[in-house]
Amino acid sequence: MRGATHAKWAVCAALTVLAATACGGEGSGSGNGGAVLSSSWGDPQNPLEPANTNEVQGGKVLDMIFRSLKRYDPGTGKAYDMLAERIDTSDSQNFAVTVKSGWTFSNGEKVTAKSFVDAWNYGASLKNNQKNAYFFEYIDGYDKTHPDDGSAQSADTLSGLKVTGDLTFTVKLKQKFSTFPDTLGYNAYAPLPQSFFTDHAGWVDKPVGNGPYAIDSYTKGSQMSLRKWDDYPGEDVAQNGGVDLKVYTDNNTAYTDLLAGNLDLVDDVPAAQLKNVKADLGDRYLNTPAGIIQTLAFPYYDPDWNKSGSDKVRTGLSRAIDRAQITKTIFQNTRTPATDSTSPVLGEDGGYKAGLCGDACVYDPAAAKKLIQEGGGLPNGQVKITYNADTGSHKQWVDAVCNSINNALGNDKACVGNPVGTFADYRGQITDKKMTGPFRAGWQMDYPLIQNFLQPLYYTNASSNDGKWSNKEFDQLVDQANAESDTATAVETFQKAEGVVRDNMAAIPLWYQNGSAGYAQRLSNVRLNPFSVPVYNEIKVG
Repeated sequence: MRGATHAKWAVCAALTVLAATACGGEGSGSGNGGAVLSSSWGDPQNPLEPANTNEVQGGKVLDMIFRSLKRYDPGTGKAYDMLAERIDTSDSQNFAVTVKSGWTFSNGEKVTAKSFVDAWNYGASLKNNQKNAYFFEYIDGYDKTHPDDGSAQSADTLSGLKVTGDLTFTVKLKQKFSTFPDTLGYNAYAPLPQSFFTDHAGWVDKPVGNGPYAIDSYTKGSQMSLRKWDDYPGEDVAQNGGVDLKVYTDNNTAYTDLLAGNLDLVDDVPAAQLKNVKADLGDRYLNTPAGIIQTLAFPYYDPDWNKSGSDKVRTGLSRAIDRAQITKTIFQNTRTPATDSTSPVLGEDGGYKAGLCGDACVYDPAAAKKLIQEGGGLPNGQVKITYNADTGSHKQWVDAVCNSINNALGNDKACVGNPVGTFADYRGQITDKKMTGPFRAGWQMDYPLIQNFLQPLYYTNASSNDGKWSNKEFDQLVDQANAESDTATAVETFQKAEGVVRDNMAAIPLWYQNGSAGYAQRLSNVRLNPFSVPVYNEIKVG
């Protein structure tokens, strides 16, 4: 999702300060039976509404305070039933959902079928301007609740959702979608308590969920404190007293604090520290495969990138990037050069196909220079790669990419980096369509399906289609793949759609990313899930 993505990004809406809180976490008690750990974090772009959060930092919180119908195994990434007792279908288009009994929100309110249906209707409504509204697009009636043709919204609820009992509801899709149940672990599908609707402003100030943690306080730019919910009814109870998420605008500072004993967990080891991390942390350094790909996206709303020949320019830029050298020298082989637009985590059965990008992702300076010349040259003679400077060691790799492009083209001014101070500001500029050249567009899967690496990013007007690329052939192939009842056939059709992305170089695949983390000696049982997010509830302190 989370961006990494998920992103139908809109104008940045500031999260409301919940309450002042101390920096805490270094061995302090939670007040409810366990020690609290501290972890590095960044302020989310948007309020923590499940259908409105589509980036990693907000997603980390939602993953702690919510549980949905499905959940993804922290080891394999495969979907399993969480709040779903059953999801039945005979035709891959009509689904009958039975919710498990005994679940409540942390405010004591019961989780019912209505909790899901109301939440999904809210997320799908155009007037609510939810970034993840697109996730409800396949439910019947979405065209009425969220018209994309400029017409007025004519319905407030999805006709395809019906509450049939206290713990049962039905879902009718507008077409067959055989893997629809496996998408239901994504945060956009989380249930919501009635307090979300009756006192929305109050809920946004202090979100209430049904997960193993509850939010205690949040000071924007400083810290969010979450505490273990003692009455959590699920089996995946928190093994610690809580988590203090500390805001850092520089992951090098976070790493320094970890080494100094001022922080317990860093889930993004800076590139500059990778040479030393094993000596610093030993077996307290994690480097595990994750469903993440780094790409360069383009602003197709800018005529310079949406004209005849621009596909050759984009392909030429791709061929000018020495991925193998950059992943070795900058990332110490914690990244792998991308040869397709998905992730090896999916496996071949899940849609990963090594080499699908073909020559377009192979470094060849001569071919790069020729393609760019044939395409009419670089717009205004130069490309500026925009990135956020506060997290992710982006400056190092962007500079390396530009050096590679400059060397390939024999022009030391052909490419330059264009840093934006904070992630929130960066996302705001993307939302406002202010990009004039390629920009960082990492993608972290929401669920382990090839569909998730393609449809949200490249489908016309899709949730994370930041560059606004549009291609009818691609859209048609995605629709066809979603309707396939046979998984193997669906994967094959999705790969054909991926070929369209490649042939147009809709975005430049750079490398697959491992999840990296380092932690303090007082922590144990630390691991990253396939989404590169710490499994916070399993961590033990002391």
